Amino acid sequence: MTAQLPLALHLPPGCTFDDFVPGANAALPALLQSLARGDTEQLYLHGPAGCGKTHLLLATLDHARTLGREGLYLPLAELAEQPPALLEGLETYPLLACDDLQAIAGQRAWEEALFHLYNRARARGCALLFAADRPPAALPLSLPDLRSRLGWGAVHAIQPLDDPGREELLLRHARRLGLDLQPAAAHWMVTRCSRDPRRLTALLERLDRAALAAGRRLTLPFVREQLG
Repeated sequence: MTAQLPLALHLPPGCTFDDFVPGANAALPALLQSLARGDTEQLYLHGPAGCGKTHLLLATLDHARTLGREGLYLPLAELAEQPPALLEGLETYPLLACDDLQAIAGQRAWEEALFHLYNRARARGCALLFAADRPPAALPLSLPDLRSRLGWGAVHAIQPLDDPGREELLLRHARRLGLDLQPAAAHWMVTRCSRDPRRLTALLERLDRAALAAGRRLTLPFVREQLG
């Protein structure tokens, strides 16, 4: 019997390939779209926090859904405190996206459960997408067979955005929120506030609330007044 997942794994809005700022990762969307279609069997992405791994996993699932292919997102950092039996039966999904593999590294029961899910999924032709903060060879896994399985497909390092890429990320996020963020304000936020994309988008949402309350636009003077 399939274990019931303990949380609703809904896809958050805004995680599409159109919303992804590729920077030096221009080849990745096409590869992931191939996986979403079922033309590729397995991909493994790795990179530091904030480089866009989760966005790409969710964008792949969103693209698969537009093609009529059902997929499931597994945030292992959130699930690692749950019994690994919840992975039983998930091979029925045409696409599985496993995020934060490093969260279960060293937990033997979880590693074995993921290893067996991997084998069942491959036997059924399920496409597999993995993401972690490091490549398979560097994960502190106690199960060598799992490490070898994770490296069977293509392994891609995601390159973090440079400052112009972070500014473009802010401007795109502002447009999604219906905000008129001036490019000069985006440049100031990147160079003076943070280079972490997640923190930058959180700051933008804070500015959105402040601008609405004050009846102001997101000009450079207003942004400096709020964040300076």
